[in-house]
Amino acid sequence: MDRRDFLQTASLAAAATAGAAVTAVKNVEASQARTAASASGVGAPALQRGGPMTKRWTEQRWQLDNIIQANGMDWDQPRSVYLSAPSGALANSDFAAVRARIKKYADAAPAFEQQARRREAVAREAEAAGNTITARENYYIAAIHWGAAQWPIDEADEQNLEYNTRKRECYLKYSRVADHKIDEVWIPLGDKKMPAWLHLPYGYAGGRVPAVVSVPGMDSLKEISVSLYGDRFLSRGIAVLAIDGPGQYEAPLVGLYVSMANWMQTGKVSVDYLASRPEIDADKIGIVGSSFGSFFSTIAAANEPRIKAVAVSATCLEPGGHTIFEEASPTFKMRFMFMSNILEEKAFDEFRKTLTWEGHAEKISVPYLCLAGEFDELCPMRYTEAMFKVLKAPKQLVVYAESRHSVGGVSSANLGPVPAVLVADWMAARLAGKPMTSEKWFVDGAGRVNKTAFA
Repeated sequence: MDRRDFLQTASLAAAATAGAAVTAVKNVEASQARTAASASGVGAPALQRGGPMTKRWTEQRWQLDNIIQANGMDWDQPRSVYLSAPSGALANSDFAAVRARIKKYADAAPAFEQQARRREAVAREAEAAGNTITARENYYIAAIHWGAAQWPIDEADEQNLEYNTRKRECYLKYSRVADHKIDEVWIPLGDKKMPAWLHLPYGYAGGRVPAVVSVPGMDSLKEISVSLYGDRFLSRGIAVLAIDGPGQYEAPLVGLYVSMANWMQTGKVSVDYLASRPEIDADKIGIVGSSFGSFFSTIAAANEPRIKAVAVSATCLEPGGHTIFEEASPTFKMRFMFMSNILEEKAFDEFRKTLTWEGHAEKISVPYLCLAGEFDELCPMRYTEAMFKVLKAPKQLVVYAESRHSVGGVSSANLGPVPAVLVADWMAARLAGKPMTSEKWFVDGAGRVNKTAFA
């Protein structure tokens, strides 16, 4: 059952009953799929009909719609902000229209689809007329909109696959007229291939350059990892390998799901690929990750010693993720069940206990930077601080006063070190081999940085 349709069900009682029945059927189907996959010796396929269902989703969906009605599409995090920012001012009107249209969860996919179709049509007309710059900008923005339209769909159904195809087509067309070199990449991981894009710095004219592996969050996609113009890493001469790692966005559509084993291999296969490229300096590779990408990046780096530096923000470092999966918006758990290819809630509750940095973070020996919000509602600070206690590497923890999970939108981030700039400058310095001091920074509401040394 598509949860967008589920939201539109009129009767709460009837929907709850139907949801229970559908869940029971899905449990059987999922079990059969996994049994067949096990017998064939390959990973479980992406199920084409039906997605996960949880108790909280069934009970709280009407509350979610009321919250969206009152607060808009950014009710749980500044989604429209991080989706629009890489596109620049040109996309501002698109996102204003999307914000105005989304009054309930079921509105999200159609609202973004409408904008995607409009931008794609403009891009095609511009391309036909020989207006390369206009085509470039509109193909990029169309790709972002198609990707955003995928976000509410937690199953590999025809609509999700169609949106993904349109996203890839638009981004590939953008890549051919971009202001820097972009290569479509598929990186082998087990018996699957991980989707990625490799971006070379502006004006690349030969030689070997540093690179970062960019890991998005749970609700984010690799296509927004590099900005349309003035990207923070490309501007600093650093190449970017933007991935959808196991379970992320496009990966489940090709049968690549979240697991500790898969993420323990992701750093290795990413560095293997970058090291094979003549443009990349294999001795200068870092990794960056935001939100759930902070956890994924930590696991990847802990199991790949060739990664020279790690920078994460908006942390998801609570072992087992109880807060994000049981206390935050029910959409997070639904999404992650799809990412893990687990339809039964009970089975997922056992699986999520395996998602921990414990036994991994202790192995990291390279510089580690973390930016976090003082009042992170998805990962309370105590879990990030607990991990920092076991980190043996040079480390820097930067806490922004009054910030929630998505670091920003508060005076500490506006007046103090700009989070994205801080990460980029820090990574450039580390890949250049510059030393650092292990410190905790607290950025107060006036933007002042209060520094204390780690023991």
